Amino acid sequence: MLDVDNKTRVEMDWSGPERLQMNMGPQHPSAHGVFRAILGLQGETVVDVDAVIGYLHRCHEKLSETLTYAQYPSIASKTDYVAAMTSEFAYVLAAEEIGKFEVPKRAQYLRVIVAELQRIASHLLWLGTWCMDMGGALGGGATIFLYCIREREDILDLFESLVGARLLYGFFQVGGTRYDIPDGWAEQCRTTIDRIDSRVNEYEQMLEDNAFFLARTQGVGTVSRELAEDVGIAGPLLRGSGVNFDLRKNVPYSSYGDFDFTVPVETAGDCYARYKVRMAEFRQASTIVRQALDALPSGPISSRPALKSVAQIRIPKGEAYARVEGPRGEVGSYIVSDGSAKPYRMKWRGASFSNLAILPHIIPGHKVADVVAIMGSVDPVFGEVDR
Repeated sequence: MLDVDNKTRVEMDWSGPERLQMNMGPQHPSAHGVFRAILGLQGETVVDVDAVIGYLHRCHEKLSETLTYAQYPSIASKTDYVAAMTSEFAYVLAAEEIGKFEVPKRAQYLRVIVAELQRIASHLLWLGTWCMDMGGALGGGATIFLYCIREREDILDLFESLVGARLLYGFFQVGGTRYDIPDGWAEQCRTTIDRIDSRVNEYEQMLEDNAFFLARTQGVGTVSRELAEDVGIAGPLLRGSGVNFDLRKNVPYSSYGDFDFTVPVETAGDCYARYKVRMAEFRQASTIVRQALDALPSGPISSRPALKSVAQIRIPKGEAYARVEGPRGEVGSYIVSDGSAKPYRMKWRGASFSNLAILPHIIPGHKVADVVAIMGSVDPVFGEVDR
């Protein structure tokens, strides 16, 4: 090859392995959304990753400036649409902190119940799609997927009977909740979580006795405790790397301090450790729901009268940041109020957005087939990334 500047011939060294560049996404199903990973490959080994986001920007933060405090919770649902209750939760907590709203005890317990049911539903979808990602190693992966969707439908049945919707809810409102549970709902809820608890045992037996599943997850995508803390990941990713931090325990909100539960922690930091944390969270979420149902207080579900106008809720000038422990980690809402019926400014802190930052650190050195296993173990939702 001719060096143009020096006008001399330079001999290229072609003895090493050829390096290729491959796009995974933004349409790839295993990317869990419109995520693009530009992989640098040497043979089947990934040597570098360029993570590209921004294909799904939907102006959620700007929308908050045009919608009232009564209207926006239904839009907040559309950020992390797999865990819509969580996003609503963070938003109303921030508004209530500015306005110094007192939320009735019954409403606080109802919030906890739906938040934990949402955690179970979200983890069910994660487990099913993750096993589908790993495909042939698990007999096509469709068995676990169909089982998880079957159980998730039971949770969605509960949500439908509560709010009339199965995916996006509008259940939370500033000062309390929009609905109370109907007759027979608590008994149906107990039956559902009892059934799901027994099915979780089946999932573990099917997966943990599967040599292919263990080979695809153990020692793959390892995140050390130091790296987890440096990058700032949250949720099951953080706890899978040995960091015992959960907002429900460390910074209790909405009466979480009333309930007895443990925070699952694993130290290996690999895909299998993140799997074990989430499987334990199934059972802990069920435990919290049972306690909340058993001790559900009587009384009102909102500290405000019923809405007669969408502009009825007005919050004094101020600002606040509220955060909750979602299925993927910390979800935060920062609101600036100018005293009107709409926020002056609002900013989301999405767990999926922060957790994606770990990928360039842990994918290099693995095979192409491992990328989907690692990506699935992170469990991103891109409505929360490209807000």
